[in-house]
Amino acid sequence: MITLTVNGKPQSLDRPLSLTAYLEAKDVMGKRIAVGVNGEVVHKDQWAGVTLREGDIVDIVQMVGGG
Repeated sequence: MITLTVNGKPQSLDRPLSLTAYLEAKDVMGKRIAVGVNGEVVHKDQWAGVTLREGDIVDIVQMVGGG
C-alpha cells in the first residue's frame, strides 16, 4: 500500500500506478482537467510516464464553463 494526497485528502493505493491509470480509475479521462504532481504541472502527453508513489501530492482541477 502507498499513501498519497489528492486534492488535499489522503488516499491509499494498492501499488504505484501511472497517472493515466489513476485518472482512468477515477473516470476523469474524458473531461477537461489539469493535473499537478508535487507542485509541477504535468501535461497530458506526459501522464503515462508519471508513476504515482508514496507521499506524492496530486492536484486535479476540472475546467468548468459557464458565464
